[in-house]
Amino acid sequence: MENYFQPEIECASREQIREWQNERLRKAVRHAYENVAYYREKMQAKGVTPDDIQSIDDLHKLPFLTKSDLRDAYPYGLMGMPLSDCVRIQSTSGTTGRRVIAFYTQHDLDLWEDCCARALVAVGATRDDVVHVSYGYGLFTGGPGLNGGSHKVGSLTLPMSSGNTDRQIQFMCDLGSTILCCTPSYAAYLGESIHEQGLQDKIRLKAGIFGAEAWTEEMRRDIEKSLGIKAYDIYGLTEISGPGVSFECSEQTGMHINEDHFIAEIINPETGEVLPEGEKGELVFSCITKEAFPLLRYRTRDICVLSSKPCSCGRTHIKMSKPMGRSDDMLIIKGVNVFPSQIETVLINKGYPANYQIVVNRVKNSDSLDVQVEMTSEMFSDSMSQVTAREKELVDALRAMLGIHANVKLVAPKTIARSEGKAVRIIDNRKLH
Repeated sequence: MENYFQPEIECASREQIREWQNERLRKAVRHAYENVAYYREKMQAKGVTPDDIQSIDDLHKLPFLTKSDLRDAYPYGLMGMPLSDCVRIQSTSGTTGRRVIAFYTQHDLDLWEDCCARALVAVGATRDDVVHVSYGYGLFTGGPGLNGGSHKVGSLTLPMSSGNTDRQIQFMCDLGSTILCCTPSYAAYLGESIHEQGLQDKIRLKAGIFGAEAWTEEMRRDIEKSLGIKAYDIYGLTEISGPGVSFECSEQTGMHINEDHFIAEIINPETGEVLPEGEKGELVFSCITKEAFPLLRYRTRDICVLSSKPCSCGRTHIKMSKPMGRSDDMLIIKGVNVFPSQIETVLINKGYPANYQIVVNRVKNSDSLDVQVEMTSEMFSDSMSQVTAREKELVDALRAMLGIHANVKLVAPKTIARSEGKAVRIIDNRKLH
């Protein structure tokens, strides 16, 4: 039996969803235009006024917003409410340029926590569960979002944050954690550590909600096997609120977007043209219920596909595929588009753990792609000639997947730094900017 946190919303008719979206979009556009000078100027430059936006069919008339707009408007330039009405900020873990700061009113936080509660209930959370939140807390949205969602569901919430793996496992065993929330790379590391300590029989986990970084179906199966759970995907961006923008249900054929709060479009990343449903392109979100930090037509840079095919779970909200890479972290090597997820698929299919690092260099105008891969302890005991043969096998498999040569170096187990937050998979040493 499928569970819903807000069934009247999650299973609303398409007509009802469209009605909510039209009404809330009109209100959101007027709110942004009247309260945010940055928006007003962008709309005036395009010759658009709030009266031009009467329904979601008019969405395409609005200008796009990008991360560079958010940096330009830092810190207060995109606020839609007086500071006295804002109760919280969250911020990206961004490594480039100024950080992005998002503001929240109490109402914004309530709606965000509702979205996270929907995600938790979709994986089976009830008042009787123990939700173990190992996402980072503080400025990162992962911890606070799932923490608030878990409270709304009424589950016992363990605000573990990331790191201190021995303590995580001790609490997991002693308090009987049943639902784990963290990054996929940390879930894989927890599974590895639990097996090393021989504690698999003491673990009561049944489900996990993993997001904040790209992960493949192969990695999902590895985590499910290692932790003995069903692993679910969740999606969100700090700018848009945080995790819970969309989430997987029991069918696991994509993530339901909370369409009463977010309108999704898919565009051609080169031209900005809106693409029909089912086409692959860049995901764009308009937030239609946010007060403090209104975002309209925000370009996520994530590449995916939307589908409104009826879902066996009974939810009627449109689904987005797992992001297939990013229009901005796609590596172009020797003219070939390379996504890290393609490399991960090859490695996991060949039996390697999901700990690897991709290093790109440019020497004398020629690109080189190096992939460092950890061996399992069984592989590590192989002879030198067996290791060399394994490296050659991976070189061939990567060439078949990517169409270009990659230098593969197999390294000892545990030598690539473990991540307790987002894993750093790519080091691009080319000075391309």
